[in-house]
Amino acid sequence: MTPLPAALAPGAPLVAWRLDRAVHAATWDSGEGAFRAGGRWNSVGVRAVYCSLDPATTILEVAVHTGFRPLDTLAHTLTSLEVLEPARVHVAGAADMPNPNWLAPGAPSAGQQAHGDALLRAHDFVLLPSVVSRHSWNLMFDAARAAGHYRLVAQEPFALDPRLHPPVR
Repeated sequence: MTPLPAALAPGAPLVAWRLDRAVHAATWDSGEGAFRAGGRWNSVGVRAVYCSLDPATTILEVAVHTGFRPLDTLAHTLTSLEVLEPARVHVAGAADMPNPNWLAPGAPSAGQQAHGDALLRAHDFVLLPSVVSRHSWNLMFDAARAAGHYRLVAQEPFALDPRLHPPVR
């Protein structure tokens, strides 16, 4: 596991990244997709915004669900945000998981989603190990609960390296 970023130290900024279809860029922090479909760490009906602490992991997190074709052929927006008070970030590492299989690839369980729901109710921001990139970290938050404690830094058009979606030969 990659060590926690020094940005969790008091006074240091914590930047996170998110990748969305461009048509959803304006509502990047709504948690609407997770609300409708549920996610690894939230049940259907719970708003969760998923980000990563580096742009490469956020790209992989999207690609693991969609493949590289949509990232190559549909407009996407890369968003960066800053957590204004890193002390509000709760770290839920591998040792904190009641079931170590929650950090293995595969569909989430109801227990895993309920655990994530409880973390979202208890904390403004939750830092969790990435499943797709085991040496990386993901950040999850409910925008309503965390309102005023983060800010949008930038949004930019995303362009996938075409080598990741080569022609079929």
